[in-house]
Amino acid sequence: MPPTPIRRRAALALSVALLVPLAACSGDGKTKEGTTGATGSTKAPAADLTVLAASSLTDVFTTAGAVYEKSHPGTKVRFSFAGSQELAAQVKQGAPADALVTADTRTMDGLRSDTGTPSVIAKNRLVIATGGGNPKKIDGLADLSDPTLKVVLASPEVPVGRYSRKILDAQNVVVRPVSQEPNVRAVLSKVELGEADAGLIYRTDASSATERVDAIEIPDAQNAIASYPAATLKGSKNAEAASAFVAWLSGPEAQKVLQDAGFQKP
Repeated sequence: MPPTPIRRRAALALSVALLVPLAACSGDGKTKEGTTGATGSTKAPAADLTVLAASSLTDVFTTAGAVYEKSHPGTKVRFSFAGSQELAAQVKQGAPADALVTADTRTMDGLRSDTGTPSVIAKNRLVIATGGGNPKKIDGLADLSDPTLKVVLASPEVPVGRYSRKILDAQNVVVRPVSQEPNVRAVLSKVELGEADAGLIYRTDASSATERVDAIEIPDAQNAIASYPAATLKGSKNAEAASAFVAWLSGPEAQKVLQDAGFQKP
């Protein structure tokens, strides 16, 4: 006896009900990239990312990149470190990259037409770096005006160079540097090698070389706060993956890495 219309409709409804759960998940329980699974987490698409980052982030971002790759299988993060002014020039010249992290908001603000909306991921402060044991007995900023001292600063085009001159000018301390370096790591290197008696660098950079340099703290009232904004680059060919990485930098996993390295909360 042929099925009635009512029986045909009932059979069709049952088939649809059975197929929906099968379409919702795969046999291994995995969800497609970019979708939200049972845990509520969103997976970023795998990609090879290039991130332009300030020199003072060299050590901490090397660690952070490894942590990110471990929690995002299939993604590789390659960093290009340089002074923020050099990074800005690379962006303006169209260098292929996916994200940018500078050591100041001024440099990032000058690239508004090339970036997404930036967010500050960390902060830092300056210290006076001296040779191990502080052989010249430098106690504070005022001592840097001693003409017998060899003091090295970063170039005024570099964020740490601008911060340095800002705090020196505020204290009416006149310094005639023996050299002006292209980034903070070059300043640190001069002090490490004994080519300078002192230099102004970030606290975190001094922490990376405690066996070779001493860090003389600068009181908060005389110091400057460096802010590190991060943003995606509009020219990125991996926009979704770049956005996920930049967002991750403000999350708890990355923040722990940054703060363990001595960076301050944003």
